[in-house]
Amino acid sequence: MGFGVCQALQVLSGEQAISTNFRYNEQIRISPVFLIDESDNKVGPTPTAEAQRRAREAGLDLVEVAPMARPPVCKIMDYGKWRYQQQKKADKSRASSKAGQLKELIFKTVKIGDHDLMIKVNHAREFLKEGNKVQFTLRFKGREMAHIDLGRDIFTKVKTELFFVSKVERDAKMEGRRMTLVLQPDHKDATTKIPANITAAKPAGAPRAPNSAIASRAPAMNAGAGLNIPARPIRNTGPVGAKYPQAAPVTKIAAPATPVPAAPREATVPPEA
Repeated sequence: MGFGVCQALQVLSGEQAISTNFRYNEQIRISPVFLIDESDNKVGPTPTAEAQRRAREAGLDLVEVAPMARPPVCKIMDYGKWRYQQQKKADKSRASSKAGQLKELIFKTVKIGDHDLMIKVNHAREFLKEGNKVQFTLRFKGREMAHIDLGRDIFTKVKTELFFVSKVERDAKMEGRRMTLVLQPDHKDATTKIPANITAAKPAGAPRAPNSAIASRAPAMNAGAGLNIPARPIRNTGPVGAKYPQAAPVTKIAAPATPVPAAPREATVPPEA
């Protein structure tokens, strides 16, 4: 019996996670029950009808909090208020368990527009304010691998936009055909200046440095560079639009006609008389 009472007290104090859907008032059919009054005093084995009468007189409910005990343990309390408090505790516990998760946002191409980029940034800002880490993943397709610097520019803009709510846990890093960046929550004061290494993004239209993979290759050679071939002369080196005299037309001289010999005539033989 002592185990059943201890279990009931643990349930009521919230130390033991058990369903809050208990039988109460007229739903309790078994008799007698071990009664605990509204002041947490152990009354002991009591007929169910007597326990229900005492609950009604106190304006409260008789709740079966330990149905597996023999006799079952019942307590006089405000059942609706207790269920509400237990629900609030469960919601708070669930919210705390969600905090600290790693959220991932994926950019499918380096050609992402400014509007789509800001939508991703706003989602990341909400995740960071909730205490979650955020991993940005940028995928490169086909010839986009030759423009890795575009991906770094995108991540530089992301870090600038989220500077006041985050800090870099793992900076931009290539992993196969994708680039990743991990930010963790870090709320800063509005007067904090953004470091120059974050805002050092190249202006639009500026010439971009060649990809390291391409720059590491051997320099390209012109055809015939190893042969002693004189350079071809450059024609029409005058100013653009200048008119040059056209070359004199070539006069075609016709070959003399060769006379065709006439065909020999056949001899005519007169008929015999």
